[in-house]
Amino acid sequence: MATAPTAGLAPIWPISVDVYHAMAERGILQSGDPVELLEGIIVQKPLKKPPHCFSSLAARQELERVIPGGWYVVEQAPITLSRSEPEPDVSVIRGRPRDYLKRHPGPAEVGLVVEVSDTSLERDRILKKRIYAEAGLPGYWLLNLKGRILEVYSEPKGSDYTRHEVFRPRQTVNLVLDGKAVGAVHVSELLP
Repeated sequence: MATAPTAGLAPIWPISVDVYHAMAERGILQSGDPVELLEGIIVQKPLKKPPHCFSSLAARQELERVIPGGWYVVEQAPITLSRSEPEPDVSVIRGRPRDYLKRHPGPAEVGLVVEVSDTSLERDRILKKRIYAEAGLPGYWLLNLKGRILEVYSEPKGSDYTRHEVFRPRQTVNLVLDGKAVGAVHVSELLP
């Protein structure tokens, strides 16, 4: 049996995605609670400041502008992975919203996740990147508001991505879905 991780001196007992869902079904967790399940641990999400909110909305609008049919874009919606249920700031999901009336999208249905990062840069760059890579998500964009850059991770292998590119405000980045570039997004449009 694995040892429970610790937070300071207090042990933390990991829970499964099924237990997390049961907590929501029984009302222990409420819709809108500022938490997400990351690697079996319920983690509080940081508060969002106005620049973060702006960039999340801007990313959604820019991605909606370029995605092809058969995909849609959502903000702050859960995706179900083997040990985690993160709520990326923006996700590009295969299909239609109606396809997910009884469950959240899984790894095979996620084309891209975007995390907007100001106060959560370390968590997004280390923990979230590892979670997304281990799930095999093909694309992870980390919009670093402090550095005013877009970090693009692709080609997941094991617990990391083998490809990492940095885009600056005057550059454009291709949205890649199913291995093909489907449109370009101006980084400056994503930044406050």
